[in-house]
Order: sequence, then C-alpha cells, then structure tokens
Amino acid sequence: MKTSEYIEDKINKLPKGYVFTYIDFMNEVSRREAVIKHLNRMAGSGRINKLSKGKYFKPQETVFGSLLPDQRQIVKDLLEENGKLVGYITGYSLYNSLGLTTQVSSVIQIGKREIRPSFKRGRFRITFIKQKNTINKDNIPLLRLLDAIRYIKKIPDTTIDKSCIRLMVLLRELKSDKQKQLIKLAFKYSPATRALLGALLREIGCKEEAEIRDLQDTLNPITVYNLTISEDVLSNAKYWNIK
Repeated sequence: MKTSEYIEDKINKLPKGYVFTYIDFMNEVSRREAVIKHLNRMAGSGRINKLSKGKYFKPQETVFGSLLPDQRQIVKDLLEENGKLVGYITGYSLYNSLGLTTQVSSVIQIGKREIRPSFKRGRFRITFIKQKNTINKDNIPLLRLLDAIRYIKKIPDTTIDKSCIRLMVLLRELKSDKQKQLIKLAFKYSPATRALLGALLREIGCKEEAEIRDLQDTLNPITVYNLTISEDVLSNAKYWNIK
C-alpha cells in the first residue's frame, strides 16, 4: 500500500474531532518527510484541518462550519506521559462546566505537578497551574473544585457571592467520603483556599467535624483573608477570618 493510501485509510477510520500528528503513522511508514508532506497536502485541500504546527484533526462539519475538537483532544499530549495521567483540565473552561460562569474562554488551563510557560495552540492559549497533590482519575473532580475555590476572585462574569452559592451546591452533592477526601487534598492548597473551604463546608452543615477542625488548625489565627463575601451568603466568614 502506498504511503498516501495508508495515511488516508487510517484517517478515515479515526473519529471526527480526533487530534493526531505524523507520529501516529510512523509505526507503519518509515518516511517522515513523506507523511508530513501528505498530511499538509490533505490539510491544504480541506480534507483534514490543521490545529497548530504539526497537529491535525479530522473535522466535524455543521451548517455553521467545522467544529473544533473538544479541549481534551487539543491538550491530550499534556495530560498523559507514557500512559500515566500527569495533568487535568481546570480553570476557565471548568468554570463554565461547573455552572460558575456562562462565559466561554479561549484559555485552556491545566493542573500539573511540573508546569511550564504558557503557549499558543491554534486559537487557544494553554496555561498551567501547579498541583502539589498526586493526580489520579478519582481525585480530579475534587481538585477542580479546590481550584475553583483557590481562584474564586478570577472567575469571570460573576461575583464572589454568586460563586460561593454555586460552590455550596456542588459541595452538598458530595458524599461524606468525598468531603473527607476533599479536605485532605486541601492541605496542600493555600491558607486562603483552606479557610474558604472550611467556611463553605460549615455553611452547608457538613458533618465531618473532626476533619474541619484539623483544617482550621492549619491556619494562622491572626491572618485575615480579604475576599469580600456577604454575611448573608457566608454567615460564619468572620470565624474563619474571611472579610
């Protein structure tokens, strides 16, 4: 089979929106230059789309034009290394999916232990935040909640009060074991994050009293956290030195 035929046959079998590079074809084809040349030719003819330098995707056409791949496809090479999970999508795109804002961002933020400078990939800017906890599939939803609490001042197109109200809804939905796990993960976050988490958990009547006390014991009793939250929303804010 010719190189061009092999590439086109494999692409035809890929799902729409799947992001790939020339490396995906190198197991069967040894000529790197030939693969890249044919992929660029296909992109030029509109049969595939180019996401960024060296990255392509199989487009899904609609009446409004080609859809971009979902965000996980766009950054999947940054989320895993040798089959091991090392990162997760968080930040601005997460705020929308959690119902914290209606704004859709062109920034994809990734939580990782080892971070790097931000860069552009197609129309998206990829940025990173340091995650000190071990990352696994089980704790990613909890890490995302903690990230939202940590960056509550940066959630766009909303207020801190509204964000707190929505976060309390999400915290109430967690089962007891997940609330405990959330508190444990919070120990590696900033003091302001720990204080706000404790206040939110108290506000919703969380039953994990011992864990919440342990959380408060990690805080400096004279440190004040300026978040400007209404007492109507967070009645115990002063107890946690939140103003």
